[in-house]
Amino acid sequence: MAATDANGSPFPWLKRYPDYADWSMALPETPVFKLLHDAVEKYPSHTCMEFLGREWTYAETSQMAAQAAKGFKDLGVGKGTRVGLLLPNSPYYVAAFFGVTMAGGTVVNMNPLYAVRELEGMASDADINVLVTMDLTAMYPKALELLENNTVKKLVVCSMSKALPIGTSILFNLFKRSTISNVEDDERQIWWDELIDNDGAFTPVNIAPRDDVAVLQYTGGTTGLPKGAMLTHANLTANARQVACWNSTPEYGSECFLAALPFFHVFAMTVILLCGLEYGAKIVMLPRFDLKDCLKTIDRKKPTLFPAVPTIYTAINNAPIVENYDLTSLKLCISGGAALPVEVKRSFEERTGCVVVEGYGLSETSPVVCTNPTVGENKPGSVGLPMPGTIVEIRSLEDDHVLGIGEKGEICVRGPQVMKGYWNREKETADAMKGGAFHTGDVGYMDEDGYVFIVDRIKDMINASGYKIYPRVVEEAIHLHPAVEEVVVIGIDDPYRGQTPKAFIKVRDGEHLTEDDLNSFLKDKLSTIERPEFYEFRDELPKTLIGKLSKKELKEEHAAAKPDKG
Repeated sequence: MAATDANGSPFPWLKRYPDYADWSMALPETPVFKLLHDAVEKYPSHTCMEFLGREWTYAETSQMAAQAAKGFKDLGVGKGTRVGLLLPNSPYYVAAFFGVTMAGGTVVNMNPLYAVRELEGMASDADINVLVTMDLTAMYPKALELLENNTVKKLVVCSMSKALPIGTSILFNLFKRSTISNVEDDERQIWWDELIDNDGAFTPVNIAPRDDVAVLQYTGGTTGLPKGAMLTHANLTANARQVACWNSTPEYGSECFLAALPFFHVFAMTVILLCGLEYGAKIVMLPRFDLKDCLKTIDRKKPTLFPAVPTIYTAINNAPIVENYDLTSLKLCISGGAALPVEVKRSFEERTGCVVVEGYGLSETSPVVCTNPTVGENKPGSVGLPMPGTIVEIRSLEDDHVLGIGEKGEICVRGPQVMKGYWNREKETADAMKGGAFHTGDVGYMDEDGYVFIVDRIKDMINASGYKIYPRVVEEAIHLHPAVEEVVVIGIDDPYRGQTPKAFIKVRDGEHLTEDDLNSFLKDKLSTIERPEFYEFRDELPKTLIGKLSKKELKEEHAAAKPDKG
């Protein structure tokens, strides 16, 4: 690939590109399940998955996926059939993911914590016929409701106890019965064990990696209805390999990933699951993030790589019990999903001795676009350099022309990881892909070394008397105060300025902070117009279902409140 822009000038990021990565590297277009097949050839007897003490080798994982593929084909899954996965991290998710794609189908990731109404809208939009879920009370009743109202036609139900080691399974059945649903005897439902009760021999489907959609990944839906990003086989394999090459010292066949983030989120799906297979790594899965369980797992299982969101690193930094656990096995952590405060990065690195790098991505880009080098300069506040084969442009918000170094505009992306488009949304696809580049909706700039800096979401930008205020800038300044643990800034209506910033703050345990303290602290850090007009101190701040701080809930709360509540 040519490493020059439209004017023939070298891309600025090439000046500082890490020695261990090649921006022009070849990224073969292959089916996503080839990642598993290749790993099995190299590491058949190595552990691929561990779930609550039970392990599966790469050979065993591949065989279960093949049996699932044959089972899905017998259920009518073929080229382009959408299959919903309403599952927590578990061996079932991994086998179902590859079973569906090997059968030619398309995986639709579904969050088990969504309300039935949300799941129904997603399943209807994607036209899901088969839904895979688990017999847990947190998700099976929701899946059953989708079956009973004919939103889906078939349920595949996985047994939680059968995924556990024998001794643990017995104890689970004795003491955790309240978490297990009674699965109805219904011809429209089939147990996972029935699905895979076959030899795994089937005629492979011919996959066109660039055209065939492997995953329908629904966006977070911060405004309006979520949209399904069509991620092709080539999109996902390219991004897995882009991320894999970003580790300066990978130990193929020996690495261990901790999967505390859910696979139904695109960050974990690619950066942990798919990249883990590219490394031939052991993937230790937690069904959900629990601080104590996470710390115990790091201490006992000795993972080397731990991709997560900033709130998880923050929780570990601030946990009094952290001193009881050895976290020094960690070598590399990739932070994504939200801005990584500099203090959180520094504290976690000091505590563990590992490198934490901030990256940037979106559902529509499979997801990784940029990451800071794992060896070399990590510029504070930057999300790093473009991945191999990825071109980042900063375009004017007014007329979409490409801006120069240091100028703020919309971040736009070209690369092999950029989605095919939005499912059944031609207009939205055309708007997002105008000029041949994906328009992210994020405002940012690029410095002279090619490092990308995110200023904020276009939709979150605050317009105060015609002056653009970026909440992220305000949040970063507030976060510098040592008493602040978490902060979210939103724009609220103001009769004089149109909009004004309001900050929601969680104070560290044992600390005390007032509005006057913060106003004094921010005097030399923010302009008068950028400083929040209102502060609200809370014991907890709302988070999304993967642990990102959520502006959406705070905006909805404020909109529903009476005007005199400020």
